[in-house]
Amino acid sequence: MPHSLILGGIRSGKSSLAERLVSEQPDPVVYVATATAGDGEMSERIRRHQRRRPASWGLVEEPVELGSLLNRQATLSPPPCVLIDCMSLWVSNLLHAGDVVFVREKENFLTALAGYPGSVVIVSNEVGLGTIGMDPLTRRFADELGWLNQALAKKCDRVVLSVAGLAQTLKGEALL
Repeated sequence: MPHSLILGGIRSGKSSLAERLVSEQPDPVVYVATATAGDGEMSERIRRHQRRRPASWGLVEEPVELGSLLNRQATLSPPPCVLIDCMSLWVSNLLHAGDVVFVREKENFLTALAGYPGSVVIVSNEVGLGTIGMDPLTRRFADELGWLNQALAKKCDRVVLSVAGLAQTLKGEALL
């Protein structure tokens, strides 16, 4: 299975689509969660995601150092299929960590992704269809996530946009 980027809006079905995609391949799966539970509502979102995943999948919670995580997974034999959910939370974590960390970790991740010998499925929000944010942090978040999505789309073999639970292939082999 090639590297895949699954884009979509909030509640578009992108995570479910990514989970289905990795469940259809034979390699072991490692689910990488970038979320941190900062409040009760987010804790419940995390629990919902956990309940729907198969018990056989590995889990790594990594809010910042995705490049290092991919490099560690690459040393396993066979390298697992890695499902990363999601880039929007990761970008938010990086923005709060500061500019030096942001630049370093983004570059580390893109480099590690390019060299990863197994399959990677990445979930991200498509922010380019909304309005321009009213404050500087919101505008920077949308800009950074949009630029990251563009970089990921170049590196991935398949790019899919999920809209209302329907998969629209933008690049690569279509999903069935």
